[in-house]
Amino acid sequence: MEAADLIRYRGRMIYGGRARVGNLNLAAAAVAIAAVALLALFLPGNPASASTRSNLNQALNRVMKAPNGPPAISMQIVKNGHSQYYRRGVADLRTGAKPRLRMRFRIASVAKAFSGAVALNLVARGKLSLHSTIGEVLPGMLPKAKQVTLGQALHHTGGLPEYIKSKGFLNEVGNDPGAFVPPTRIISWVRGSGLTHRPGTKYEYSDTDNIVVGLMAQRVTGVRYAWQIRRLGRQIGGLTATSLPRTLRMPEPYIHGYEIEAGQQPNDVTRLVNPSGAWASGGIVSTLPNLSRFFRAYVAGRFFGQGAKARAIKRAQRHWIRGESQPAGPGNNWAGMGLFRYVTKCGVMYGHTGSFPGYRAFAASSADGKRSIAFVANAQIVPGRGSQKVNNRIRRMQVAAVCRALR
Repeated sequence: MEAADLIRYRGRMIYGGRARVGNLNLAAAAVAIAAVALLALFLPGNPASASTRSNLNQALNRVMKAPNGPPAISMQIVKNGHSQYYRRGVADLRTGAKPRLRMRFRIASVAKAFSGAVALNLVARGKLSLHSTIGEVLPGMLPKAKQVTLGQALHHTGGLPEYIKSKGFLNEVGNDPGAFVPPTRIISWVRGSGLTHRPGTKYEYSDTDNIVVGLMAQRVTGVRYAWQIRRLGRQIGGLTATSLPRTLRMPEPYIHGYEIEAGQQPNDVTRLVNPSGAWASGGIVSTLPNLSRFFRAYVAGRFFGQGAKARAIKRAQRHWIRGESQPAGPGNNWAGMGLFRYVTKCGVMYGHTGSFPGYRAFAASSADGKRSIAFVANAQIVPGRGSQKVNNRIRRMQVAAVCRALR
């Protein structure tokens, strides 16, 4: 029965008197009444729906009012095929342009979910195994990490040294932040470094993990990593606004990203750092609708095929250990393979967070892939450096968004 039919039936019940009910089978009447009651939860006048909407709007306003807050916020919530869009502030301080739903932005470490999807899709296709080691797939590239497996890299338990802390990376960003950096050069910065712990014994977030995952995917397929993302996109109707740029250029239209310092005017850093230096770990540009579509598909397991193998991959992906995404997401964080579980007072969502100069992002889906959140603020807003208050408000806002999505 369609929603419109239920509404009309409810109208007949209110105005039609008992004679209408008396002509129905009692079991059918009970089902119809239960259906109407369920529908009422989602009608615009429903107090619970109004409450979650009001709470989210208040949380968004609090973020914008915080000291050192972002110039703009843009968020999409999708519930059973219906999109809700929320925005605050200004996407371009020079022109005063407001954020729009389909504006592009740098998704930062949310990109790690894409490398998870690419890798687990290759496992499903038999091109890789979760037990494939770096030494087997990329011989000689990281000699001190040759025993680390694909599964451990996806889980952040392999102990790979963090390249963004290396002297090579710091020199690159300090001397020529706009230069293109190939992923093999990124790995060269930590090639001689030892592991931070014995593989498989400890969770430790590392951007190096996903550079390795992307290189493993390229090696076993002979296909550029960016094209593998496009291939996954075609499986779910397209990710046409998603790209992995090699230059500073941002495709139009886009949300400008800003550096926020206390007592200073916001500084536009959209084209300051070449995203190639983050590559599979954080270099993707996308939009809210593309992220929403991707996460609903990824979390629901649509890239893993069907049958026992697909179920085994999903179980491995959702072997949860205690670990936060960077920056931390809403509620209590648990790490899986290329995915985090966020446990909040309103329920559980699965996704990833990220930050990059000028941007802070978050995207997640319900387990069944029917509800999703995609969010961006156009300032990095990481804990510390005078931004703790706005960081806390962003996390509370993310919880309010989860409540809006799930309730």
